[in-house]
Amino acid sequence: MAGFFTSRLFFVSLVLVVIAATLPLYVSGYVLGLLTVAFYFGVFAMAWDLLFGFAGEVNFGPTFLIGVGAYTAGILNAQFGWSVYLCIVLGALASVVAGLVLALPALRVRGPYFGLTTLVAVLMLQNFVVVFADLTGGEIGLTIPDVITINAGANYWIALGFMTISAAILYGLSQSPIGLVLQASGQDPVQAGALGFNIVKHKLAAFIVSAFFSGLSGALLVFYFGTASVGTVVDVAVGVNVIVSAVLGGRRTVLGAALGAIFLIVAGEFLRPTGELATFIVSAVALLVVLFFPGGFLGAALSREARS
Repeated sequence: MAGFFTSRLFFVSLVLVVIAATLPLYVSGYVLGLLTVAFYFGVFAMAWDLLFGFAGEVNFGPTFLIGVGAYTAGILNAQFGWSVYLCIVLGALASVVAGLVLALPALRVRGPYFGLTTLVAVLMLQNFVVVFADLTGGEIGLTIPDVITINAGANYWIALGFMTISAAILYGLSQSPIGLVLQASGQDPVQAGALGFNIVKHKLAAFIVSAFFSGLSGALLVFYFGTASVGTVVDVAVGVNVIVSAVLGGRRTVLGAALGAIFLIVAGEFLRPTGELATFIVSAVALLVVLFFPGGFLGAALSREARS
């Protein structure tokens, strides 16, 4: 980890963060709003990459953790009038509890069954939102009376700061001994277990960390939107975007997942005038990256730097 602070990746990341921090001084509120959403999706993607890229567990339902945090925070604010910041914290804790309840049985199964378990959890959460419409707002959505701030620049800086801190923590964790054990267990769980590592315990820890950051980001996002709905935080399509973002940026890089999310959100928005063609273009780019750059954007750049 010490070598990271002298690497080219660190200096490039630092320059990008500094430049990003100055954007509210000279770009429109529309661009700031777009990037604000992209930064929260960046945290979603980084949290997902920790579980898949390192632990090797394919989570097909990242929006289960995101949705639990988002709806918990939104419901507590809308129904009970609790403060925004308390709701955000409780939303993150609710995701941790839900993640723990899901992970304990899910980690006992192997291969695609783990992914199917997480996908079923998303479908169950969607049904819960619809069935308990009086509490959740149902298909119409839950209107949240409070927001963190209505200032576009302040919202942008909050999202940027949150993504930067999350990236530092998640990347540091991935490069720690825990991250190395996760990587070993993801590549060869039998051999890692033979070396004396408790594979289930480490994967459970990764799932809990992923749940915390997913839930926290989801709670922050709904207090930015001012509403929570299935289409914005729970839908399977949202989960697909999270997964594609992490793959585009680079599996097992953490930081690349944030880049992939920003690219996906920004590209999709600027291609919106093309209508249905926008989805095709973004999907085609994602497919080309997967085929010709399996390591993603950042993975390819790091490989090139290592060779030079």
